[in-house]
Amino acid sequence: MMTSKQRVLKAFAREIPDRVPINYFSNGEIDRKLKSHFGLKDDDNEGLARALGKDFRMVGAGYTGPKLHPDIPERGIRVNEWGMHMRWIEHGTGGYWDYCAFPLADADLETVKKWPMPHPDQFDYANVVPRCETYKDFALCAGGAGLGDVLNSTGMVWGVEQTLMRLAMDDEAINLYLDRRLEILHECTRRTLDAAQGRYDILWLGEDLGTQIAPLVSLEFFRKHIRPRHQPFIDLAKKHGIPVMIHTCGSSSWAYPDFIEMGVSVVDTLQPEATNMEPEYLKKTFGKQLAFHGCISTAKVAQLDKDGVIKHCRDTLDIMMPGGGYAFAPTHMLQDNTPLENVLAMYEVARTHGVY
Repeated sequence: MMTSKQRVLKAFAREIPDRVPINYFSNGEIDRKLKSHFGLKDDDNEGLARALGKDFRMVGAGYTGPKLHPDIPERGIRVNEWGMHMRWIEHGTGGYWDYCAFPLADADLETVKKWPMPHPDQFDYANVVPRCETYKDFALCAGGAGLGDVLNSTGMVWGVEQTLMRLAMDDEAINLYLDRRLEILHECTRRTLDAAQGRYDILWLGEDLGTQIAPLVSLEFFRKHIRPRHQPFIDLAKKHGIPVMIHTCGSSSWAYPDFIEMGVSVVDTLQPEATNMEPEYLKKTFGKQLAFHGCISTAKVAQLDKDGVIKHCRDTLDIMMPGGGYAFAPTHMLQDNTPLENVLAMYEVARTHGVY
């Protein structure tokens, strides 16, 4: 058997490992149900990862600086170091932290100049090597599905409408905001990779580019506002000799030719319901140039019965496995309304049917 690290690197090189690599993401309620099922404590994330056969581990340099933006407890709002306002929203099967208030929606240039942001010195790079060593047999990911993104994280502070309109108008205030934020993130990423001294296996970036039926922005917009801001992160990964995986929700395969030109090796999420995101289309069109991570529909895992989930997972594996280049993962967080038996069946299929 391969180690998790060997398995992922083999798959992401579009070669055949011993079995498909496995990844896991979920909302809080389904996470608690899984831990209870396996007899684990609520905080035993590593125990759950091993129970499911997860091959990836996220290791980063956490923020250690001061509180830059005050919370608003009377409105139930928490505010992080970037100024993103979040409020707990409950629903019938659980809840999640949603973004609200959008404090920069009306911001001008002077407001953006003064907007508090973290300094690269205020992150815990000293703990990177010990954590990498703890998980040295797993595929170690730097960054995450939101690193370097232009639209999604900006929309959490400016609002989606303002983000899209101001970028389309080439507004200097939002351009300054993006330049400031991404310069900080790039420097933090550089220091993290330098600190790890070759221990990372993947740099993970993200950008939401599609609705369920069409692109969210034009190719011209992407090439003007997004591609040039992603490229420095990709170049940084190249300097460290590691592949880049990029998260893109919705109908986003229209951007894959540009990703290939930029040096992206792996595409993530792969919502099969979205236009031109079907497994057959992706494998046939891009399988010789890109590896894939995702494609297991969180909607289907929530809505189908157990047998339907097993069929969906088997069918996806049958399409994506040949020739290597595939990692089994949900298209996003497994949702709180997902039956536990469906999640267990999903990962059982990955561990058994996913063997080469």
